Amino acid sequence: MKIDRTGIILYTIEHKKCVDFYQNVVGLKELFSTESLTCFEFGDSYLMVEIDDEFCGVQTKEKRIRTCLRMNVSDVKKIAYKLIRNNIEVDYQEHSWGIVAKFFDPDGNLCAFKDSEKFEKQIEKNKMK
Repeated sequence: MKIDRTGIILYTIEHKKCVDFYQNVVGLKELFSTESLTCFEFGDSYLMVEIDDEFCGVQTKEKRIRTCLRMNVSDVKKIAYKLIRNNIEVDYQEHSWGIVAKFFDPDGNLCAFKDSEKFEKQIEKNKMK
């Protein structure tokens, strides 16, 4: 499997404060942003600071997932089927902004494959602003 780009997604409750921190305190360069996320250059990778839309405002005994290991690839569906054939539960989603397949590794860490084409288009769109 060829991975085109890798990234880390940081799910946040204090989204605006975290964006300000990574941009203005840490000094990361913005690649693109939407209403719910900001994507920064992060070495040869990217750091995506994203609103945690699953957090309901109440802390429970279950830990809140705060990060996701992201791998951008050319064919998300093909890789998702491979995971499923290996008995891995996959949350496959197609959106206007791209395709993702989320899954957990054996230790419970959230991972996701994302289509490279739409991601790179988001970066190019931002460069044109």
